[in-house]
Amino acid sequence: MAQIKELGGRRTTVNEVFDYLYGEIVSLRLRPGDKISEADIAAQFGVSRQPVRDAFSRLQNMDLILVRPQRATEVRRFSRRAVTKSRFLRVCVEKEVLQRASARCSKADAKRLRASLEQQGAVVNGDDYGAFSVLDYAFHRILCEIADADFAYDTIAQEKAKVDRLCMLSLSRESRMPDLLLDHEEIAERVIAGDAAGAMEAGLRHLSRLDETIAAIFASNAGYFDEEAP
Repeated sequence: MAQIKELGGRRTTVNEVFDYLYGEIVSLRLRPGDKISEADIAAQFGVSRQPVRDAFSRLQNMDLILVRPQRATEVRRFSRRAVTKSRFLRVCVEKEVLQRASARCSKADAKRLRASLEQQGAVVNGDDYGAFSVLDYAFHRILCEIADADFAYDTIAQEKAKVDRLCMLSLSRESRMPDLLLDHEEIAERVIAGDAAGAMEAGLRHLSRLDETIAAIFASNAGYFDEEAP
């Protein structure tokens, strides 16, 4: 496991431990199946085990780690079933979001969407995977706000987080950022045009891109996945 940076005596909170571990996991610096120790992390952060235990609990609730009594905690492997479930939930929620956004998009909203696309284009040109991921979340948040359904973003973000590690593999190994940006551009333009059917079609195509990624990663490194039926 990568060495945790010293915090210079600054008091470590549960959020700080959580944010650090979350970043390590979704960036794949901590790989599926890697062991992590509550005691080791507490020692390296210079804190008691309680904030680490609380951070572990939050990560477990997000299906990012597997905490097992009397056995080592490990970074959870990918699950094709869990990814399928997340995609199903996102399709259901995002279809409604795109339909509502298409009916409500104002000129000011269109300006926000196009500004977001410009930012995404800049980081794609710079091959900045981390920045693109942040802007990806922001783009979906804007769509939810336009739809007057900001609460839907919580569900989208929660389900998206569960497959972020796969998305990161997709971006870094297959350079798919340009394709994802093109998807975002089509979604935005359909929403701006009030074309709900077209926006939903583009949104579904956007989500389906992960299918090929899952198959490719499973073929090249099955050890990243739980042993389960597809």
